[in-house]
Amino acid sequence: MDLTSLIIQLVAGAIGGNAAGKAMPDKSLGNLGNTIAGIVGGGVGGQILSAVLGGGAMVDAAAGAAASGLDIGAIVQHAAGGGIGGAVVMIVVALIKGAMKKA
Repeated sequence: MDLTSLIIQLVAGAIGGNAAGKAMPDKSLGNLGNTIAGIVGGGVGGQILSAVLGGGAMVDAAAGAAASGLDIGAIVQHAAGGGIGGAVVMIVVALIKGAMKKA
């Protein structure tokens, strides 16, 4: 995991959290809340997806290893993991917040 991958995951998480907030306005935490939950979820979700899928970088023995290990597949993987993780964490936080209001 390098810094570029982490930044991609965090940005995608923020976007995913805000997209989930816009898709479900009744669960929205506000722009700042959606962004913070998305960033946390993006980092965690991106790490989990990278661990499950094995990092995302494919090495071609004939062409040699990529210098940074970051190809288009890896970028898509990090963005997807971050975005999905961000949306999921935002929804979970909103559900917990809603349950605490009712209690």
